[in-house]
Amino acid sequence: MSQVIAIDYTAALEQGGGIGRYTRELVAALAALDDQTEFRLFVAGQQSRRLPEPPGPNFSWATTRLSPKWLARAWHRARMPLPIERWTGPIALLHAPDFTLPPTQLLTRTLLTVHDLSFIRAPETADPGLREYLNEVVPRSVRRANQILADSESTRQDLIALYSVPPRKIAVLYSGVSDRFYPIADAGALQSVRERYHIGGGPYIFSVGTVQPRKNYGRLVKALHRLGRPDLKLVIAGGKGWLEDPLYQQIEELGMGKQVQFLGFANDDDLPALYSAAEVFAFPSLYEGFGLPPLEAMACGVPVVSSNTSSLPEVVANAALTVNPTDVEALADALGRLLDDHALRNTLINRGQLRVQGFSWTASARVLKQIYRRLLD
Repeated sequence: MSQVIAIDYTAALEQGGGIGRYTRELVAALAALDDQTEFRLFVAGQQSRRLPEPPGPNFSWATTRLSPKWLARAWHRARMPLPIERWTGPIALLHAPDFTLPPTQLLTRTLLTVHDLSFIRAPETADPGLREYLNEVVPRSVRRANQILADSESTRQDLIALYSVPPRKIAVLYSGVSDRFYPIADAGALQSVRERYHIGGGPYIFSVGTVQPRKNYGRLVKALHRLGRPDLKLVIAGGKGWLEDPLYQQIEELGMGKQVQFLGFANDDDLPALYSAAEVFAFPSLYEGFGLPPLEAMACGVPVVSSNTSSLPEVVANAALTVNPTDVEALADALGRLLDDHALRNTLINRGQLRVQGFSWTASARVLKQIYRRLLD
């Protein structure tokens, strides 16, 4: 049987952050480690984009003009038996890194990444249509997969508790922090990024993530209001999501339109400077399967306030202040401490620099290669 490994790369080209970044970084790290295994990168909706060069000589594209939405309807709604091998050719293993597993030939081994179960743990924060779809499709994909990757031990435990998945079927694969995240000290670079995003010259709290209820920006805005520092801004980098209208209404009601700035999706190349220019990084998310932005902030030498829920204590350990994300007063207090207490700031910055050393995409790719080999043996 062919030993070709296929990876669904569609999210890497469709999504700037989140699962898109996870897939891009993991595949790039795999390419740097392995120039022998034959990989096929599957991309849906190929007619709408120009494909880049494959990440290595042993990587090739397998494309279809069918859109991701059409395939989702065909594969998961209509349950049409269109195996992905129709486009990839014969493969030994399929890695689906975006929650759902497409149909495969009977002998093809399958690996499914489940990043989180927020649509169950925090259903009120999910888009209703997406929640309905995931509740239907993810359990079926989990049952079919030969092996599941969870982003954290927290997500692994959720899979066991909510889906009764046998523990041996789930492996934890942590995300990494790219080498491009480091403290930017060059004043010109910091000024340039401020000008590019029209941030101004004053101090700001930074946060990263799609504008949606799970990110808990509403309480972060309230915490900023509670601090009573009109010179301090909250700058949020993240694409438009869903159910965000109440957030904009709240900002208007609090009279904080000049203090809260939405950048939209920020270019990956600009993120290190955006982190480095911030006074504090805030990540009060209600639920995360992993939570990469706090680690990126630590890598850039910025003190972090994080939630104490789901996977986040596992990720940040003792290198951040952690608070109950529903407690606005506690969140405001933590932000105020990191703004004013220089000794605490320095302690957390130093701890953060040590913490991020335990997370690299190279290490993640090594673990992933071992999992591939086990599935193929």
